[in-house]
Amino acid sequence: MAAIFQGAGAAAALLSSPSNSIDSKKFLFSPRRSFYVRKGASFGVVRSDGSVNLDLNPKGRRAQQLIANAVATKADSSTASSSSKSGHELLLFEALGEGLEEEMERDPRVCVMGEDVGHYGGSYKVTKGLATKFGDLRVLDTPIAENSFTGMGIGAAMTGLRPVVEGMNMGFLLLAFNQISNNCGMLHYTSGGQFTIPIVIRGPGGVGRQLGAEHSQRLESYFQSIPGIQMVACSTPYNAKGLMKAAIRSENPVILFEHVLLYNLKERIPDEDYICNLEEAELVRPGEDITILTYSRMRYHVMQAAKTLVNKGYDPEVIDIRSLKPFDLYTIGNSVKKTHRVLIVEECMRTGGIGASLTAAITENFHDYLDAPVMCLSSQDVPTPYAGTLEEWTVVQPAQIVTAVEQLCQ
Repeated sequence: MAAIFQGAGAAAALLSSPSNSIDSKKFLFSPRRSFYVRKGASFGVVRSDGSVNLDLNPKGRRAQQLIANAVATKADSSTASSSSKSGHELLLFEALGEGLEEEMERDPRVCVMGEDVGHYGGSYKVTKGLATKFGDLRVLDTPIAENSFTGMGIGAAMTGLRPVVEGMNMGFLLLAFNQISNNCGMLHYTSGGQFTIPIVIRGPGGVGRQLGAEHSQRLESYFQSIPGIQMVACSTPYNAKGLMKAAIRSENPVILFEHVLLYNLKERIPDEDYICNLEEAELVRPGEDITILTYSRMRYHVMQAAKTLVNKGYDPEVIDIRSLKPFDLYTIGNSVKKTHRVLIVEECMRTGGIGASLTAAITENFHDYLDAPVMCLSSQDVPTPYAGTLEEWTVVQPAQIVTAVEQLCQ
């Protein structure tokens, strides 16, 4: 433990020297998704436009089953913009790792801690190779004690470091709920502004393929009520990297939700450096008839449903909200004013979920523009079954989305 804090002190000392000062202008966000990336890797499975490449492993096969037909019927703005430029193809977990590596190179205060994040490379290989490159003090393997290493990360952030804490599974972070709620979210306020907590808490979550109830948690609803915390959810390699980099540069504590079934999603991303705005939604598909709001894995279920809807004569507008807290009510509001109908599709639980909060926000701010009540499709309020058939029934499927849109547009 002494070595850990000696390492933290060394990093802080490194920053105090003029030669290692950081230009604050570099922390400014782009008003839109501008800027760009670098580097490459070659093995792949499923592309974000729906096409399938190599069958890498069982997880790859699962990803193919999930989104093989999930293609946009109008040009997906993110895919079109990145595919038209030179770049390199990465799987989503590689994009997260590349963003983390670039920020560790750029800023010596950035460090990583969590179970098996070191030489093993993390449970989903997001931190692969980082321990070899940056050493064991900046990529710290911890005991199986989420409350302890999350609290240590918050303390490190208070002293000037920028830790990235990985939960091997998001469900395990419930063991650190006290640290995240009472410390991470509130210390800036309760200290009278004496401390900032620039920490990123990230990890895999969501319903996988027969992972059981404890490993299929969606914790967005648990954390959304904590004051002082931002929450974002990635859904493509492009926004995974951009959100990772933006979260690390933020002065606020950020929880980054990654879906366990999207790690093998493949996409071409730019070679130049870029970040994504932490508070901005993404227009995935423009349309006129109805606004469909979604995020994470459900983006692909919605786009699969959109293909069927267009064939039936509907023109849905699809928005990936990305920012789960706060909501981008500017983008959402402009869409509602155009379509006058809203469908929310989420994998979170129905009671007290993101959809419930989003429904309340839309009703409060845009009630006069609605021609029909806001409809929300959510996972059932039951523990996720282990049996594959039952598990599928608990999560929203594309056919349900088609039916809901037909009802709203009558």
